[in-house]
Amino acid sequence: MTYYLTVAANYEKVFIRDFVPSAIYFLLVGQTNIVRNFLREVMHLRGQQTVLQGHRRSAGLMPASFRVIKDTDGERLEADFGNRAIGRVVPVDSAMWWMFLLRAYVVTTSDWDFINSDDVQTCMRDILDLYLIERFESPPTLLVPDGSFMIDRRMAVYGNPLGIQALFYGMLMTSKELLQWSGAEKGVLDNLDIRVDALRNYVRHRYWLDRERLNEIHRFKGEEFGIEATNVLSVYPESIPDWMDGWLDAHSGYLVGNQGPGRVDFRFFAQGNMLAVLFGLALERESQGIMNLFENHWDKLMGEMPVKIVYPAVSGKEWMYLTGSDPKNMQWSYHNGGNWPVLIWPFVGAALRTDREDLARRALHLVVQRIESDKWPEYYDGMSGSLVGRRSNFFQTWSASGLLVASEILENPANRVMFNLFAFTDTAAMGCGSPGMDA
Repeated sequence: MTYYLTVAANYEKVFIRDFVPSAIYFLLVGQTNIVRNFLREVMHLRGQQTVLQGHRRSAGLMPASFRVIKDTDGERLEADFGNRAIGRVVPVDSAMWWMFLLRAYVVTTSDWDFINSDDVQTCMRDILDLYLIERFESPPTLLVPDGSFMIDRRMAVYGNPLGIQALFYGMLMTSKELLQWSGAEKGVLDNLDIRVDALRNYVRHRYWLDRERLNEIHRFKGEEFGIEATNVLSVYPESIPDWMDGWLDAHSGYLVGNQGPGRVDFRFFAQGNMLAVLFGLALERESQGIMNLFENHWDKLMGEMPVKIVYPAVSGKEWMYLTGSDPKNMQWSYHNGGNWPVLIWPFVGAALRTDREDLARRALHLVVQRIESDKWPEYYDGMSGSLVGRRSNFFQTWSASGLLVASEILENPANRVMFNLFAFTDTAAMGCGSPGMDA
């Protein structure tokens, strides 16, 4: 097979979130120094964002990406905190992915000298100071704008999107584990316990949707006031989209895409649901319901090239209003219902965690069948994901590394230890021993 290589956009940069599956694979095959160096360099790039006069620079903010600059003094790294991104939005997810990789690194290597170093300990606390700061909103979820994570364009995910809440939960659990074993103060750990419990309970109560919950929303009264209200967020039954009729059977459910005053985003966002399973944010019963939904709607949520990032796509006037008429996010393309091969690794991880190896193998087989001959594209288009993305870049590193990670954790059960963050229980406590010992 002959490949004609072209330089893909942004390939001179290293994106924090994009590097995650590559880092996981490096850890799985023993190339741990690469991940250690990455963690160290990104840590030293944090807090370098440009701020307007009168504002303070946050030491816990990590860049979206960095690149190597060559000048007369040699080489240096230049960080991008959203200055060059679509919409110029600061990345919310970078520090959370960094924390996840930090735990994966120590689980793999037992390099506690690195974790206990002053630089890393200070970095973890700076991150927590930023993410746990008091704000105007009262829910325990994290309020973020459009474009601040993997869905980095306007897609009406502003507010409290599920993908960020799942990552936030994973970061808090990771922080608690690492700080506990590095001898953090009891007050810090107690506060993390409170925040973790509040976030977990809120997401499970507000975001979970099954047939029973859908019937409750369908019968909501319009406007209720006071602390006794059932319809706390004043969600109108008329907001339930038509496609929801028949979407859920008695054994399936999922975490909705967003929640806010007068608003439920009923769209199914794959990454948030899969991370909720991996991190234990979803209960075992809920996790099984999510995997049942994948199985029941395989053609829609997986198609010919798993995994569809969001379902359903928005079109027409809704597409115009929600995306600002973004031509890259036309219906069934890119972030608006496109299929992303990189999502195969969290899907396989979630399937294995719920003892659904059959679904993991079925999905992986679909990827293996086509992705090499299609030149490793970034995403696919169409309702079934049968078309190579119209504006997709080829030879995407995370498309390849996502497949490698999925294959490794499927065929080698010992490699699943880095994903075992928390048990499927409401009140589980951390076990004794170093991270991963009980997995």
